[in-house]
Amino acid sequence: MVRRPLRLVLAEDAALQREGLVGILERAGHEVVAAVGDAHALLTFTANTHPDAVITDIRMPPDHSDEGLRAAAEIRSAHPQTAIMVLSAYVADAYVAELLDSAPGGGIGYLLKDRVGHVREFLDSLDRVASGGTVVDPEVVRHLLRRRRRDGPLATLTDREREVLALMAEGRTNASIADKLVVSEAAVRKHVGNIFAKLPLDPHSDRRVSAVLAYLRGAAN
Repeated sequence: MVRRPLRLVLAEDAALQREGLVGILERAGHEVVAAVGDAHALLTFTANTHPDAVITDIRMPPDHSDEGLRAAAEIRSAHPQTAIMVLSAYVADAYVAELLDSAPGGGIGYLLKDRVGHVREFLDSLDRVASGGTVVDPEVVRHLLRRRRRDGPLATLTDREREVLALMAEGRTNASIADKLVVSEAAVRKHVGNIFAKLPLDPHSDRRVSAVLAYLRGAAN
C-alpha cells in the first residue's frame, strides 16, 4: 500500500513511547514536525505548523487527566481541516461529544493503545483518518453504546441498522460488515441506504462519515 506522506504533530508524555511512535511514523514516510510531551506544546505547535494530522494521548501534564482530549477538541474547533487521532490507554467520556460535535473537516480516530495489534493496522487507521474518515476502536464503540441515548434520530433505526452503523463506526467496509454479520453485501448496502435515509446527514460531507458521526454523537451525549 502506497501511503500519502503526512506532516504530523505527536503528543505523548512517555518519552520511550513518544520516540517509538516517531520511529514508526518516519519509517512509514511521514514527517513528524513536532513530538511533544504536554498539551500546551501540542496546541502551540499545531497552530504554528498547520500539520495534516495530530496524534495525541489523553493523559498528559500537568494533571495527567484529560488534557490531551481537551486539546484535541480545541484543535478540532480552531483547525477543522486537521485530522485528529486520539491514541489512549483507556476510554474517556469527557470531551468525546465535544470532539465529535466540532466543525466537519478532517477525520477523527480514537484507538486504544493496548488493542493496536500491528504497526500496519495503526498506520492504515491513520491513513483513513487523514483522508477524512472516522476510525473508532470497537471497545470505545461498545463503551459508548452502554450509555447510548434512545431518543433523537437514532431511535428511528432498527436494531440491525444500529448494529451495521456500530460496525461502520469501527471503520469496517461493507464487505467486512457482511462477513461479521454473516449476511450478503447486498443486505448490508440496503441497511446502509436505510441509515442514510433516516439520519440527518451533512449534505456537504461524505454520507458514511456523517452517519458515523451522528451515531457516535448520539452515543456520547
